[in-house]
Amino acid sequence: MFLIALPLSLGIALATGAPLQSGLVAAAVGGLIAGRLGGSALQVSGPAAGLTVVTADIIQQYGWRATCAITVFAGVCQLGLGVLRVARSALAVSPAIVHGMLAGIGITIAVAQVHIVLGGTPQSSVLDNLRGLPAQLADTQWAALAMSVVTLAVLFLWPKLPGRAARLAKLLPATLVAVTAATLLAALAGLSLPRVDLPSWSNHALPALPDGPLGGIVAGVVTVTLVTSVQSLLGAVAVDKLVAGRPEQAVRVPRSNLDRELLGQGAANIASGALGGLPVAGVAVRSTANINAGAVSRASTMLHGVWVLVAALLAVPLLQYIPLAVLAALVMSVGIQMVNLHHIRTVSRHGEFLVYGVTTCGVVFLGVLEGVGLGIAVAVGLALHRLSHTRIVHHERAGHHLVHVRGQLTFLAVPRLSRTLHHVPAKATVVVELDGSFMDHAAFETLQDWRTSHTAQGGAVSMTGPVGTRVTEPAPRPHSHCRTWTPWRNHSRPATIGPVAASTGAGSGSQRLVSGISAFQRDTAPHMREELARLAREGQRPSQLFLACADSRLVTSMITASGPGDLFTVRNVGNLVPPPGADKGSGSGSGSVEGAGAMSGDDSVGAAIEYAVDVLRVESITVCGHSGCGAMQALLSADERRSGATGEETEDAPLSPLWRWLRYGAPSLDRLRGDASALPGFARREPVDVAEQLCLVNIVQQLDHLRGHPAVARRLAEGSLALHGMYFHVGEAQAYLLREDTAGAAPVFEEVSAAQEPERPVPA
Repeated sequence: MFLIALPLSLGIALATGAPLQSGLVAAAVGGLIAGRLGGSALQVSGPAAGLTVVTADIIQQYGWRATCAITVFAGVCQLGLGVLRVARSALAVSPAIVHGMLAGIGITIAVAQVHIVLGGTPQSSVLDNLRGLPAQLADTQWAALAMSVVTLAVLFLWPKLPGRAARLAKLLPATLVAVTAATLLAALAGLSLPRVDLPSWSNHALPALPDGPLGGIVAGVVTVTLVTSVQSLLGAVAVDKLVAGRPEQAVRVPRSNLDRELLGQGAANIASGALGGLPVAGVAVRSTANINAGAVSRASTMLHGVWVLVAALLAVPLLQYIPLAVLAALVMSVGIQMVNLHHIRTVSRHGEFLVYGVTTCGVVFLGVLEGVGLGIAVAVGLALHRLSHTRIVHHERAGHHLVHVRGQLTFLAVPRLSRTLHHVPAKATVVVELDGSFMDHAAFETLQDWRTSHTAQGGAVSMTGPVGTRVTEPAPRPHSHCRTWTPWRNHSRPATIGPVAASTGAGSGSQRLVSGISAFQRDTAPHMREELARLAREGQRPSQLFLACADSRLVTSMITASGPGDLFTVRNVGNLVPPPGADKGSGSGSGSVEGAGAMSGDDSVGAAIEYAVDVLRVESITVCGHSGCGAMQALLSADERRSGATGEETEDAPLSPLWRWLRYGAPSLDRLRGDASALPGFARREPVDVAEQLCLVNIVQQLDHLRGHPAVARRLAEGSLALHGMYFHVGEAQAYLLREDTAGAAPVFEEVSAAQEPERPVPA
């Protein structure tokens, strides 16, 4: 950070017209004071390019010493804002305004520095600089231009070095290399160029009270306060995002305290102004370098300030060799980069390019405060226009009517909405799609009254929002994250069959299938497409193998709150796990559903287990049974009847595929008839009947079968796999997890509450 800050601080001071030492003062103060007192541990503060135009304008009007005093007053105002705890309010400014302001400042900087690059002197305004550019081109100082070109070339090419040289490029910042290379080349060539002139510290200018109109001074203080505050707060938020993207750092770095950040910036500006330095703000370039270098504490920020201070005191003779044209080229490149194409594409995609463009032009031609004011006015006007502008379209296709409402539905749109709905024929089937995020009470009542009237006349109405929810549904409970439940929780009602089925009548399963797929493509697929595309690129990486019953009421992903790709699910009748080798030997005859012949081979479950454990490397396996299991009830019925219809496999009456499969549940029946004291149970209640008891026994038995599989046994021995047993009571929507006591007590299923950790591994 020091190597980046040193040349940039000198360049920004040059661009503002301030003494060059003032940039070093601001960098040292920003590192030491803002770094120690600020609310963002990793944000680096110092003289910022975003303040260049503001500071240059104040220096032009009131002189340098008065500018230092205005910086002190701005710091006091920041302290007041921090005490009032209004930092979050600054984030209400539209990003389009902030990006537009930075782009306008960047254009102003770049145009001004072109004159220095060409060997001349810039004027005070952008228009004057543009008008004077032809004359400056005619009077180009070729030596200054050559050194500027060298600087820009190194800045561009240094990060692109190939091979082993790329490692060196990561160690040394391009700004330092560019300034050093151009300075050495100018010295070796003996070029006579204007160079950095750092006056003696004994003659360093300190602040003095401004002498001028009070309104102008107040405007200067407000401008410096707003620009430094907004830039620092947005920078702190950006730092949090960068840290969050690096999990190894995020665990050690606290989130930014924005009110404290204002206090730290205020203290730094008071100190910088009092010591004759430039205004201080958070700087994105240095903060990004700090995070990329692996910093996790304030020490890096503060030490960078220490090194700048040492350089300011001891390296003055070396710094005075730097040509001004080199620093101008450096600052010009910074200004060009402030016109960020990514920001332009982003604001255009969100329909806010007008705000961006007006703010940019306002800053360039009128000033920072005026440009920001214009941007805010346009942003407010655009928001009001969007709120009042609603598009309502009525389509009819093959007897199916669609009313599409795009935009915010307020009382202003009620007359057009009512007129459109009036044109829908009586007894027609209608879908009303509300593509907006807000609907006021007047619009809601209009829709409900029309719906009641239309339905009473024999029509059918289906209303959907942006995610497919019906607008008449009550809002979900607070903290509810199961939004996917809402569209189908009353799916047996004809009104919710969906647009396609509604248009053809509430009927067959094929219509429901088409309706469901249509609803998925319209409402769910847009939200899942990015995640599913990632899964398609990366392949399967599930964390669990979930062995569950094929019962339609057992919604595995919902009861485990799992997303796409989290579960590798195997479902079969009775959540059975055939023991290894069951397809090779003959039946033991111990269970009533066992036949006398050999067990029919079934490798599908074993193959899935092997694939999940050895190939996908899942971390856990869960066997999940449930209440009212038809497979367990069938086993009990067969055990009671002991008739030919359920048991012996003879030449005349071979077992059906279902009963051949259910024979894998015979060991569970044997276990149920065994030692009653060893049977699993619930922690807080008794099983309601023998069927529920068998469900619990079956889960424990299938876990024993799992342990016999070689792949599972190997991973259990390594300690890299955990087994879980789970029972889900369908009627109560309650999950129970298995706890097996190593001391030999009977296994217990414990109820999982909303406040519990949802996972307890079974000891291997």
